[in-house]
Amino acid sequence: MTGYGKAVLQLPTKKVTIEIKSLNSKNLDLNVRIPSYYKEKELAVRKKLASFLVRGKVDFSIFVEMTADETSTTVNHGVVKEYMQQLRNVVQTGTSDDVELLKMAVRMPDALKTDREELDENEWNLINENIDVAITEIVQYRIDEAASLEIDFRQRIENINTYLEEVKALDGDRVENVKIRLKKAIDDLKVDTDENRFEQELIYYLEKLDINEEKVRLANHLDYFLQTLASEDSNGKKLGFIVQEMGREINTTGSKANFAPMQKAVIQMKNELEQIKEQILNVL
Repeated sequence: MTGYGKAVLQLPTKKVTIEIKSLNSKNLDLNVRIPSYYKEKELAVRKKLASFLVRGKVDFSIFVEMTADETSTTVNHGVVKEYMQQLRNVVQTGTSDDVELLKMAVRMPDALKTDREELDENEWNLINENIDVAITEIVQYRIDEAASLEIDFRQRIENINTYLEEVKALDGDRVENVKIRLKKAIDDLKVDTDENRFEQELIYYLEKLDINEEKVRLANHLDYFLQTLASEDSNGKKLGFIVQEMGREINTTGSKANFAPMQKAVIQMKNELEQIKEQILNVL
């Protein structure tokens, strides 16, 4: 869900810049920064952003730069004149320097006044249109990134499937290796053994190491992941759950493997899965 969108609006007296940035997050974490005189529109902005940007840590900002020779801060003439007259009365010489009195007067409380800028609905309508432009940009950014992610996901799922086939091919050698090691351990003890009892114990031990269910479930999860990836619904969280299930099957296979060549294939599967996990938060 990494993305960026920007729109710039030039008004008669100001330049308005709208920016939207997003990073990965399981849910929508929205941070809105706008000038105080637009605050009454913040709720509407949040609703609009939430409707388009379903997940992600989103930073939305409106920056205003004044471009005209105007200011909302003005000199409070009446107050300044009154301060100057009071200062003359204090001096009581009749020859007071008005410039010096003015310097002192403008430092007094309420000598300057700032008129609060009210929201102009026509101005806001133009800003709102440009918010739509910025949203369109960030959504397109996400779509473009998603296309490359889909290719990467499919390749990594194919790699995991290849390693799974390798695990299946190694399973026969693994079982035979376990039998040989157990038989050697018994022979090293140099004790007589009941062959029937040994076979029974061997079967019990091999059943505990059996990975047929894990192989079947992992193959099903791989197919389901690709099916979900191809669907048009919002499925990022669903893909995350499937990845978790894939991880469980791969970890169980690794713990039961007890055979170095198979464990190497399992490690490769884990590596591919970790790469998917890092990017899955980018999917809505």
